[in-house]
Amino acid sequence: MTLPPPYTIWEPTDAGRKLLEAARRLRAGGPVAWLECATVACLFLYAAAAPHSIAGTQTAWLLAMLCWVLRLLIRPRPALFRTSVDPWLLGFFVLTFLTALTSYNPEVSIGKLRAASLFTVVYVVSQNVRRPAVLRALTLTLVASCALGLVHTFGVYARGRGVKLRELSAESPLRAARLLEGDTVLSVDGVAVGSPEEVVRAVEAERPAPRERALRHPDGTVACRWDETTACVRVYRAEAQPAANVARAGLPPGASAEERLGIRRWTRGRDERASGFYGQYQTYAEVLQLVASLALGLFVSLRRKLSRGGALTGLALVGLVAALLLTLTRASWAGFLASAFTVTLVGAGRRTLLVTAGLALPVALAGLFVLQQKRQVGFIDTREGSTSWRLLVWREGAQVLAAEPRHLLVGVGMDSLKRRWREWGMFDKGRQPWGHLHSTPLQIAFERGLPALLVWAGWLFVYGRLLWRLARGAAVGGDWVARGLTLGAFGGLVGFVVAGLVHYNFGDSEVVMVFYLIMGLALAARRLGPEDGAEARP
Repeated sequence: MTLPPPYTIWEPTDAGRKLLEAARRLRAGGPVAWLECATVACLFLYAAAAPHSIAGTQTAWLLAMLCWVLRLLIRPRPALFRTSVDPWLLGFFVLTFLTALTSYNPEVSIGKLRAASLFTVVYVVSQNVRRPAVLRALTLTLVASCALGLVHTFGVYARGRGVKLRELSAESPLRAARLLEGDTVLSVDGVAVGSPEEVVRAVEAERPAPRERALRHPDGTVACRWDETTACVRVYRAEAQPAANVARAGLPPGASAEERLGIRRWTRGRDERASGFYGQYQTYAEVLQLVASLALGLFVSLRRKLSRGGALTGLALVGLVAALLLTLTRASWAGFLASAFTVTLVGAGRRTLLVTAGLALPVALAGLFVLQQKRQVGFIDTREGSTSWRLLVWREGAQVLAAEPRHLLVGVGMDSLKRRWREWGMFDKGRQPWGHLHSTPLQIAFERGLPALLVWAGWLFVYGRLLWRLARGAAVGGDWVARGLTLGAFGGLVGFVVAGLVHYNFGDSEVVMVFYLIMGLALAARRLGPEDGAEARP
């Protein structure tokens, strides 16, 4: 007898049945199942936080490590899978540890071993992603999280910042303070401003005495000071942030704030380079390069590009490339260009390669136009400040490296440059801003020695060869996400190496944690593929 509709027994959907079955397995599995589930949950938190927050990413990494170690202590212990990358990756860390002990400043270099230990992310990911569904979900979570963060990037650009001085009168007190047309007023006495009215109020305000009445440059030097009679106005000018003093009682009377400041025309400033939630444009550009390469690999692997998945992946890719352009970071642009041609050359046909080349031309021209308008430099411009600075520190770094056999063998130690650069006469004997060497190969050789550099290069070569075989073969089966992952990881590796020639991207923890996540997922895809060549050991 069939019951009437109000009394029909509820039947769960397929998704509901899977959830119920997973809950039953979790309940029956005891602590082992709970620890494995908690490890995977931390990996999802890691993938979601990696494009935005270093604190959230490192917290997820430490929690995942804790859960995994606890799981390894409980019998039966899970099998650990070997790959061809392991000797090189572990060897590089061992050499890094030894160079920290022999450093000129061991107390500084040993403290940097925490950043060096981030390579464990590769093993936490690759050893705990044991199902293709989890692999696909983690890959898509990383791309989706980075794409959602673009809302903030484009929102900041649309809203603008500060007061951009389009046209000043000849009698303008701002012009008298040596501000120029095209400058963007960012703050007055350290307080952000967004309109001429706010500038006038901030200049004429009577502020209580702060602990320090000074604005400082990133290197710690004082940009300008303020007191009861003068205000300190900071502006953005073609990447620099100079500051000037304006007399508090020196603003002439007028009917409006624009008239008192001598501003004939102004807009909101949109010259600053996109930096995402990191607050640093180079870091954001490198992360965008890695994730955009991954999105491109996914898009190329899609068989039906005119579908909902194709539309979402394509939209994410376009947004990531647009945000990358807004960072105005030439090395990351070159890295992604090399990555795009690598992905299409390896994973697509001749037609797709021609289409990619056709699309790259207008994008490159748009990038050059934006670069000229925002930074007022060419793509390769030896007269530009950052390029000439790099050429200087590369020459000085190579001279210090070759000065003693010890430097060639074990380097000077991580971050010893911060303590010893005066002793070595670097940065034009202090006449130029100090920093790192802005080249990953040179920085590794300088800090850790040539043997460490050779092992690092061997590690990336072996990893790249593995990705090449995965992308060219059928080792990932018919799963488009797994194939797109290997394609995007291979392209991202090429872009990472290209950009690293003029950036020390390997020393940026935010970038490296995204790189290691993608590497761990690629190794997991190798293990889960039908041609599993990994070896298991108890």
